[in-house]
Amino acid sequence: MEATVAGAAEAVAAADAAPPPEEAPFSMELTQDQRDIREWVHGFAERTVRPAASEWDEREETPWPVIQEAAQIGLYGFEALAQFWADESGIMLPIVNEELFWGDAGIGMSIMGTTLAVAGIYSAGTLEQLGEWVPQCYGTPEEPQVGSFCVSEPGAGSDVSSLRTLARYDEAKDEWVLNGQKAWATNGGIANVHVIVASVDRELGSRGQAAFVIPPATPGLEMGTKVKKHGIRASHTADVFLDDCRVPGSCLLGGKEKLDERMARAREGRSGRSQAAMSTFEVSRPTVGAQALGIARAAYEYALDYAKEREQFGRPIIENQAIAFTLADMKMEIDAARMLVWRASWMGRTGKPFEAAEGSMSKLKAGEVATWATERAIQILGGNGYTREFPVERMHRDAKIYTIFEGTSEIQRLVIARAISGRPIR
Repeated sequence: MEATVAGAAEAVAAADAAPPPEEAPFSMELTQDQRDIREWVHGFAERTVRPAASEWDEREETPWPVIQEAAQIGLYGFEALAQFWADESGIMLPIVNEELFWGDAGIGMSIMGTTLAVAGIYSAGTLEQLGEWVPQCYGTPEEPQVGSFCVSEPGAGSDVSSLRTLARYDEAKDEWVLNGQKAWATNGGIANVHVIVASVDRELGSRGQAAFVIPPATPGLEMGTKVKKHGIRASHTADVFLDDCRVPGSCLLGGKEKLDERMARAREGRSGRSQAAMSTFEVSRPTVGAQALGIARAAYEYALDYAKEREQFGRPIIENQAIAFTLADMKMEIDAARMLVWRASWMGRTGKPFEAAEGSMSKLKAGEVATWATERAIQILGGNGYTREFPVERMHRDAKIYTIFEGTSEIQRLVIARAISGRPIR
């Protein structure tokens, strides 16, 4: 297992270090590998995820049997994630997420929520830390685990720079001591590995923050209240409390030497890399956009089929322009959002800078399309769409979070506006 994981970690590192592929003629045709994986994930979503969606939404519990099945077929695990990430175009991971969330967003998030913790380790950690902690996020096919990335706090949502969770270094013991409260954490408290973003020097704001791994069963970390949510209810969300939570010095992602250098630059007023939380969001935003696309597409397809079969006034309702034009707009908006997601994913994978906040564009557009398209699907189904007997009601509840988490729509617009204007817009 360790050799396999080490090989996967090295493959990810090698993929990142490899020179960009030679320029080829422009094509929007998926490769055979991309088509094969899309069909494989779609099949799992259709056969396993969709039939279980309503049950786990009602139960509001983590669907461990579905996660285990995903692990056993090779869909859930670091090796799978490394394979998706190794795709040179960058669009394999969005393709996988779209298909999985087409099946169901709550179950999809229970399977893919761990990738945010992995992204936190990947964006800030060393190769050795990647190899040590990422496998523990996933566990084994026989006993799957989940990971949690904890940033938000009761008083720090969009304003990540105001985090109050504090990390203090105990030099005598080479340990970090963490105290604070995290809120709205996916897999918070049930995760095998938690990645915590904490302030080391509050005077430096976001530039004085760092990310820490909390190993399994570490004393001082406890789950608080489990959140009862409007949507994605099969995904566990809870507060996390840190009370004199001690972790070895090696649990600081990136290491203390790099942290000291970064904070020294900040104190001197020199520029540096993005802070711990935002660098993770930059990696993940296009993938989150792909999740929203899956929800939107599922709602569109259901509404399209319904409109072809439902008859009123002696004909299928799709023969009415009001319905047909709405479906045309839904299809157009979904396809346009996918292009933004794929562009941002390609840019991120090939090292192209997001000069106009293309990552934020992709998440913003896809999230708002999902919210709008699912609402339109309910309208097309009429009274049926408002009941739990039909899935578009659940899809609408699931979609709304995509205009809120990992940066609200307002924050995404702020990021884009600052990027294109070069001004400190507030």
